Amino acid sequence: MRMRAFQSSDINQMVSLFYGTVHAVNARDYTKEQLNAWASKDEMDAKLINWKDSFVRNITYVGELNEEIVGFGDMTRNGYLDRLFVHKNFQGQGIATALMNRLESEARKIGLTKMETEASITAKPFFERRGYQVIEPQTIERKGITLINFKMSKRLISE
Repeated sequence: MRMRAFQSSDINQMVSLFYGTVHAVNARDYTKEQLNAWASKDEMDAKLINWKDSFVRNITYVGELNEEIVGFGDMTRNGYLDRLFVHKNFQGQGIATALMNRLESEARKIGLTKMETEASITAKPFFERRGYQVIEPQTIERKGITLINFKMSKRLISE
């Protein structure tokens, strides 16, 4: 896998990867109704615009295999991991680990001592294995539907 910085031309593949992954991988922990509220097809056009802007502002990396984006992750400059998704057909191959290693390394380089995220039920074990601790479970509402996720944080140790 080749890892590189986000380019604006990546946005269509990234949004498509997000929808495919949420509806396939997260289906083991969330109902169809919850998945549709979280990754609603009618919000796709807005995501193409809004996400591109935030990916540009954030520190954003994509993982590519044979010129196909197989994963991506981004964090704000104050250490909030906003998104981390791996293509539904490439789960369990170390892509999320590689992306997180890069993002955590970048966080240390800019002097951050902590990272935070809001992890899905599905992603929580991955983050726990990386040393993130649950601050609190959260019930969030999207389109009138409630979903559970977990506010998590990790202290960064200098490399």
